[in-house]
Amino acid sequence: MLFRKRHDVICIGSVSKDIFFPTDEGELLETPEDLTAQRKVAFELGGKYRVEDRYEAVGGVAANVAWALVRLGVGAVPYCRIGKDEIGRWILSEFRHAGVSTERVFVDQSVESDLSAIIVLTQNGERTIFHNRDANEKLEIIPGKLRGADWLFVSAQNGGWEEKIRQILATAATEKSKIAFNPGQHNLRENPKLMIEVIATTEILVLNKDEALELVMKAENGSSAASLNDEKFLLSSLVSMGAKKIAMTDGDRGAWGTDGAGFWHCPIGHVEKVVDTTGAGDSFAAAFFAAVAFHGKSVEDGLRYGISESGSVVGKYGASAGLLDIDELQRRSSDLPVSAI
Repeated sequence: MLFRKRHDVICIGSVSKDIFFPTDEGELLETPEDLTAQRKVAFELGGKYRVEDRYEAVGGVAANVAWALVRLGVGAVPYCRIGKDEIGRWILSEFRHAGVSTERVFVDQSVESDLSAIIVLTQNGERTIFHNRDANEKLEIIPGKLRGADWLFVSAQNGGWEEKIRQILATAATEKSKIAFNPGQHNLRENPKLMIEVIATTEILVLNKDEALELVMKAENGSSAASLNDEKFLLSSLVSMGAKKIAMTDGDRGAWGTDGAGFWHCPIGHVEKVVDTTGAGDSFAAAFFAAVAFHGKSVEDGLRYGISESGSVVGKYGASAGLLDIDELQRRSSDLPVSAI
């Protein structure tokens, strides 16, 4: 298959239909003894809860990042799989309405399009996601269909994902495409060695602090607890693995970044109200990436862009309703303080 034009970025990963159910009925539970899930939400077993509103949006990291990049003037396209079903047709329609190319959205009648049901607690905007990934699990990496891009944005991979990652790396080397990497948590847990191999080839790395800790603990045996809690140490360790420019987020503590020479921190900006945190990380990654790779911005400005974009996205349900265009993003990010660390 010959594609019509060259793209700035191919975003490889998932797309889904997300359905949001906001509620204040869930009871928050603190469970510090459970180190992997220290906060939980509880509902009555067998209970039935009325939800006054529901919201629908396109989701999935590849879709979210491509959509945000297009809004910021970057020629991005999602590389993902959908079923030949009602959800798949809806996803295609939403992409086209937003001006997102569907050229590399592959329709497969043997799979069902991915679907997520998302419970959002209106008390704080935090969410719990129930998802089915039939199409994404069966996404195929076909080297010929990754041609024609300056960048490959690689997010979490599923379903035989290690082979997919190796195919992506080989194609990037052959095509001389640069890699931007946003690793998936399950990929990090299952094969950190392979993730470190990807980072060695990565121009721009975006991840959260927990993901950085996971990587550094595997690579830096014997690191002290104090070192692992030091953002500059984590960033330096990631630079030593080969990443050129890095952004690392940590929720309401803001984000840290480096270009290998300097190290900076940007706090979160003013957010009127956190409605839904879904897609906040994806929007941060897209804005940081767009700033540094396409708009000639420094890492410091990239942090400002990422914080401003994610701060807007959390004010609405879903990952796309709160996205900014480049002019508004520049305006909102201009007065965010960034300090050297």
